[in-house]
Amino acid sequence: MIPSLGPHADFIVASYAVTAFVVAALIAWVVLDYSAQRRILGDLEDRGVTRRSRRMKD
Repeated sequence: MIPSLGPHADFIVASYAVTAFVVAALIAWVVLDYSAQRRILGDLEDRGVTRRSRRMKD
């Protein structure tokens, strides 16, 4: 059984909906940015640019 949300039900439901939308948008942004950064890193590596952390030790 779902409890009654009282007179502020519209505000509560709208708040949860906006929060869910913002969280979903942030997750989508992170996923898209990750793929873009991986693509940029791949392009740089294809051109011969290496990461300092991967340099060979003398």
